[in-house]
Amino acid sequence: MTLRRRTVEVLVAAGLLGGVLVTPATAAGQGHGQSVPLRVATYNIHAGAGMDNVFDLDRQAAELRSLDADVIGLQEVDVHWGDRSQWRDLAGELAERLGMTMSFAPIYRLDPAAPGAPMREFGVAVLSRYPIVSAENHDITRLSTQDPNPVPAPAPGFGEVVLRVKGLPLHVYATHLDYRGDPSVRIAQVADTRRIMAEDRAAERKPVRQILLGDLNAAPAAPELAPLWQELTDVEPGGPTFPALDPVRRIDYVAVSKDTVRVRDAAVAETLASDHRPVVADLSLRR
Repeated sequence: MTLRRRTVEVLVAAGLLGGVLVTPATAAGQGHGQSVPLRVATYNIHAGAGMDNVFDLDRQAAELRSLDADVIGLQEVDVHWGDRSQWRDLAGELAERLGMTMSFAPIYRLDPAAPGAPMREFGVAVLSRYPIVSAENHDITRLSTQDPNPVPAPAPGFGEVVLRVKGLPLHVYATHLDYRGDPSVRIAQVADTRRIMAEDRAAERKPVRQILLGDLNAAPAAPELAPLWQELTDVEPGGPTFPALDPVRRIDYVAVSKDTVRVRDAAVAETLASDHRPVVADLSLRR
């Protein structure tokens, strides 16, 4: 079927009071220092399954809570997708359990399994303690896993949200690049990513704060990722992320705009709640 561009935003009940969104950003005030601290994380949740291939969303929710991140990018997120995740809305459930706002950007949106059931969706998500001002699901080049004879073509699943962090606008992007050994699709995806992020910078009359969170399916020194490092700084968490048990490769990233976001610290969290390990980074947003 034709994939439709769509972004779903969920403001969870835990963050609502009399119709007004209450977040740590509101409680903390706007701040007047030279920079604003922010903890972010990225995590490929493997459709809710751990390294043991057992679906256990309680386990993943506990791990995400332990990271204490203000903003989280998630990949391999099922929303009513199938039996493997019990037909549940993983993005919505995790947001509700963590008391965060959420934007979901489907890569695939398929017909329901039964009449009257929700659409079957799979994609990426951003969870945030801060208000989501706007959200968009961008098209980038993809080689579909749902088509028996795929060809590279534009398709959705590059999620972007604009947050308001203690008065500062922040663009956060969630992505999942192609996994195949041939880097040609990733080369195109990196070009698409840079174009979209450049368009956002060009639309502003002042420096733009940007954070890219995702599973890039390539090592930091991979030639196809090299163009990203012209505008972005890799937080370099100091360890591999995949597979979660005895990891040998780092393919999960937090990357930030060079002139507007400073990296204070970063680490890979040790957990088997997914087949990937999460990356967490402490940042400073420059005013």
